[in-house]
Amino acid sequence: MTPKIRPPLIEICVEGIDGLLAAQAAGADRVELCASLVEGGTTPSLGTVRAALDRATVPFHVMVRPRGGDFLYSETEYRSMLADVAALRELGVPGVVFGCLNPDGAIDEQRMRELTEAAGPLNVTCHRAFDMTRDPAEALEALIRCRVGRVLTSGQRDTAIEGLALLQELVRLAGERIIILGCGGLDLGNIAEVRARTGLAEMHFAALKDVSSAMRYRNPKVGMGGSDLDREYRNTLTDTALVAATIAAAKA
Repeated sequence: MTPKIRPPLIEICVEGIDGLLAAQAAGADRVELCASLVEGGTTPSLGTVRAALDRATVPFHVMVRPRGGDFLYSETEYRSMLADVAALRELGVPGVVFGCLNPDGAIDEQRMRELTEAAGPLNVTCHRAFDMTRDPAEALEALIRCRVGRVLTSGQRDTAIEGLALLQELVRLAGERIIILGCGGLDLGNIAEVRARTGLAEMHFAALKDVSSAMRYRNPKVGMGGSDLDREYRNTLTDTALVAATIAAAKA
């Protein structure tokens, strides 16, 4: 008899406390807690983290990213990341997520090692800064040297479907030394295929929906950022039903 493959652990990427509550209600095994998903995720506020500690019934890992954009940080930005990691450790969160690169596209091993040491017993994930590295095999070895526990990756492509070949190779290279957390456009229609073709033990996605603001008065002449004025009155929320359906597809 062929042994049954263990279902993958599913991590849901969310924005804020409402996203965390929606994801755990839908059956998430773990949550990545962020602010500003429109920028790919940044560090959530202290109040959000404390609310998550009060309300979470599943483990959550907190994004430590001071801004959107690249992963080449100034010294002052880096010091703020160290301070965030120390504060999150003191609060007792289950894990943290961060990533730093050198200008040449290699993992910044000194900073990654120092951040991982600052995290102490917390779970440590390198986020998709990995997907911006010049040599994924060398980047994987660098993260292992830094004692990072897992790496979030789409196989250095926009989607996991496009990055299948590299995801397969990373799973092989990683072995038991580091966890490959697969991501990249995973949805109800493709998550089972990606799981079957890569052997990923952990998978990560965000199932989002846009909801119109409840504001009745709207000033059409002012935007708080960017040129999409409609964005001021459109909220992006975690879709509980879609999360649940996608998890079911992954674990079928």
